[in-house]
Amino acid sequence: MSGLVDVVFNIELSLGIAIVTSVVLGALLLLINVPDTEHSRKLLKTKNTIAVCFFICTVLFYQCLKHSGIPDYETFSSLMMFVVTAISSAILSFSLINLLQSGDGDKFYLNVGLVAAFSWLLMKAFWWNDGPLRKFVMIACIILFVIQCISHILVFSKAYKKTVLQFETYYDEEEDKKIRWIRFCYIIMMLTQMFILVYMLLPHGFMKIYTIWYSLFMLYFAANFISFLGSHRLLLDAFAHRALSGRDIVELIESRKKTKKTSETPAPAINEAEYRKLEKALDKWVEEKRYREYDKSREQIARELNTSKEILHHYFITRKGVDFKTWRTVLRIEEAKRLLLEDKDASTNIIAEVAGFSDRSNFHRQFVKIVGCSPKQWRDSDGNPEL
Repeated sequence: MSGLVDVVFNIELSLGIAIVTSVVLGALLLLINVPDTEHSRKLLKTKNTIAVCFFICTVLFYQCLKHSGIPDYETFSSLMMFVVTAISSAILSFSLINLLQSGDGDKFYLNVGLVAAFSWLLMKAFWWNDGPLRKFVMIACIILFVIQCISHILVFSKAYKKTVLQFETYYDEEEDKKIRWIRFCYIIMMLTQMFILVYMLLPHGFMKIYTIWYSLFMLYFAANFISFLGSHRLLLDAFAHRALSGRDIVELIESRKKTKKTSETPAPAINEAEYRKLEKALDKWVEEKRYREYDKSREQIARELNTSKEILHHYFITRKGVDFKTWRTVLRIEEAKRLLLEDKDASTNIIAEVAGFSDRSNFHRQFVKIVGCSPKQWRDSDGNPEL
């Protein structure tokens, strides 16, 4: 039985699968058309970088397969897979970080260059006599790999938090779900990359399992990215223009600081007629139930009300005692309460979307916070959860 397994799942076959997977995915990514516009330039760059990464993996997999007849091939294949993970970790990390925030191209090329140099040295060391120098090179490369992974994780975490801040600032509601796949993919990627260290310590025969796993990881990563590319709404909306076009977040942070400083000082004098005009516009806005529309920026809503976002902010703080976001959320919850009782056959997910919530978890959280019970409890009790 074990002999049959070795025949079916030998290292050469697993490398062949990896070669086919990486070259097909790389070609597929290159063939996908992304318009070279200001809105999608970073997406285009990321797509091409990931495709190049897959082609580099193809070359490395082929080099490993080409030496299949050498003595101690299991050790050689383990080192080659270590090289694959080290190089792909650097390139894919940069790709996702660059997708979130503009990356430093010089640091990227330096990083990849150093990884390539140490990878070459590691492969040369395989042919040396088994002595202290060979062991030193291997240990040094492993330490550098771990340092590289940790540094990439820290940089990615910082970039992700900044991008979530952009979403919160621009959309004025929880829209970060659009990029959660990036964080999840990155976690899977780093776990897959660092697991090579575990497989290198296992007895011979396990590396073919890791090679198959790596092929599955490439499929998963590419599928998620291609799905992201297919999200035309994200490509065309205002966030794509601001967050994915290469504009620095420093400008955004500075504007937030100014807004915070302004809110700590007395509101500027605004013509009373301006407020009355805004109140009429808000009454009409509520009557038309425009609060149910989501995925809009503060600027868009202010334009609909024929005012500016600054005046809108000061009006709610000084006249209503709450911010616009909280006021709108209450309106959405009231609408959801009504819909839950009117149509008891409709799912809470549909009710949430109709009421203006684009995220189910956010709807449930806000409903419990404002009403004091879950949507299901509200519906089951006919609007009297306290009874």
